[in-house]
Amino acid sequence: MANERLRAALLQRGLSPYALAEEVGVDHKTVERWISGRIPYRKHRYTIATQLGVDEVYLWPDALPRDQVALASESEIITIYPHRSEVPRDGWERLFAAAEQDIGVLVYSGLFLAEDHGVQRILAEKARAGVRVRILLGDPESRQVAERGADEGVDDMMPAKIRNALVLYRPLRKVEGVEIRFHQTVLYNSIYLADSQLLVNTHIYGLPAAHAPVWHLRKIPGGEIAACYLESFERVWDTATPAPGT
Repeated sequence: MANERLRAALLQRGLSPYALAEEVGVDHKTVERWISGRIPYRKHRYTIATQLGVDEVYLWPDALPRDQVALASESEIITIYPHRSEVPRDGWERLFAAAEQDIGVLVYSGLFLAEDHGVQRILAEKARAGVRVRILLGDPESRQVAERGADEGVDDMMPAKIRNALVLYRPLRKVEGVEIRFHQTVLYNSIYLADSQLLVNTHIYGLPAAHAPVWHLRKIPGGEIAACYLESFERVWDTATPAPGT
């Protein structure tokens, strides 16, 4: 069976089988056999995945034994904080300061972040340096935001917090490279990402997000946990709409 994921990744990167063959150091006919469905050797799989900017497991989901995938996934967990409030204050700044390509924030309001001048300064500096900065806020008029406000016991405060965050982001919204969108999604986690590194704040019924646990993850080849959250962020982004005034 043809490997359509590999074919699509080549098209997205604008690479021909000839170009990939040159990068990997094999004959172009070998690349064509990979596209046709043959699985490359491990050293080639890693090189190809790196060149295409995707995960090895995405291109060849059956290539790695499940016990190896499980071990790699476990290694993606850097630490777990029992509550978001216990993440060191400079932990948020360190996360975003490490980004070289992509910064993403997926929240309902994330007001604590919008109120942090140090974080906003880093986001602005990164955007000016060419890093893509994307912020997803809950649509304050949406049913999902109303339900989350009821879940946390804050009711109308939730949409008010989102509007407040949007006001606080006003200086940041003027910086080229910063995009802010509204989503209408039921969030089971808030996601804060910088390239392949993430802080994932779980959502628990009846608890404010600040009281819920946070996973600190770093994506590694062969692991599947971080990829789940990175892909989830992209799915929400694709369905979101520009925030008013952007």
